[in-house]
Amino acid sequence: MSSQTAYTWGSIAIMVMCSTVGDVMISKSMKKVGDIGELRRHAGLRTVIRRIAETGTVWVGLLFMSITFYTLLFALSHADVSLVVPAATSLTFVTNAIAARFYLHENVDGRRWAAALFVCIGVALLAG
Repeated sequence: MSSQTAYTWGSIAIMVMCSTVGDVMISKSMKKVGDIGELRRHAGLRTVIRRIAETGTVWVGLLFMSITFYTLLFALSHADVSLVVPAATSLTFVTNAIAARFYLHENVDGRRWAAALFVCIGVALLAG
C-alpha cells in the first residue's frame, strides 16, 4: 500500500470516527436541552443559547466536528474529492446508524440497516 493510499484511507477513517462521535454528542445534547422552539417561546432566545452552551456534550461534539473538518482538508490534499467525500459521508451514515442503535438506544428499523448495507456496497465499488 502506498503512503498516498494510507493517508487517504487513514484520513477517511478518522473523519468517519470523529464525525460519528460529533453527531452522537450533539444529538445527546439536544435531547437533554429539549424542544428548542418551545423553550424559545416560553423563555426566550437567550435561555436557549445559555442552555445549549451549558451542555458539555455540545462542546465535545463541536470539538469532534472540528477535527473532522481539518481531517477533510488533510485528506483533500492527498486524494481526489470524488473519493474522499463520498466514502467519508457514506461510511459516516453506517456508523451513525450503529451508534444511534447501541449508544443512543434509538429504533433503527430494517430499512435503515438495508440502506447501510447498500452504502457499504457502494463504498466497496467506489474504492475498487
